[in-house]
Amino acid sequence: MISNQFSNATDFLSFVSSLSPFENEVNVILRSKLYQKRYRKGELILESGTVCKRLYFVDSGLVKTFFYTDTREFIMRFFAEGNMFTVLDSFVLQQPSTYAVLALEDTTITCLHYDDLNMLCQRYHAMETFYRKLLSLAAVNMMDRIGSNLEEKAQIAYHKFLRDFGPLMQRISLADLASYLGITQVSLSRIRAMK
Repeated sequence: MISNQFSNATDFLSFVSSLSPFENEVNVILRSKLYQKRYRKGELILESGTVCKRLYFVDSGLVKTFFYTDTREFIMRFFAEGNMFTVLDSFVLQQPSTYAVLALEDTTITCLHYDDLNMLCQRYHAMETFYRKLLSLAAVNMMDRIGSNLEEKAQIAYHKFLRDFGPLMQRISLADLASYLGITQVSLSRIRAMK
């Protein structure tokens, strides 16, 4: 569902300007390119195998990016209110995504289309700076996530998740948390039982 009237463009614009302040002209044109979509809990925002053509900002709700192997699901990230995200490789390269994005709650997202972002970057240095900084942050976050998975034991990863994303504990299932940590639910139960 797409809604043309919304107030959360301000949040998207605030996020953009926090990375790269821009003049009023950019603000007006960017605002005109934003649109809002609403998803019900359990609805796919992006299906694996399709090209990610949007930059997303979570106005309300919670989503996960994930992929399946033959035997299980792997969750890469959770994104709650105030977070901007995309499926980076698919968005940047405009190739089919190996990841899917799913709404874990009823979710409202402000979107910017890939073509509109490129046009804005070509016309305005501030938007190009924003995009460069966003890609840099995404790369740093991805490296941190991969490094954590490779070097941390499950118990350490669990406590790091509590420290960094504690408020999400009440909003995600234990199955999703176990998948995010790369462990079984049985292992997660053991870790949670240790105090």
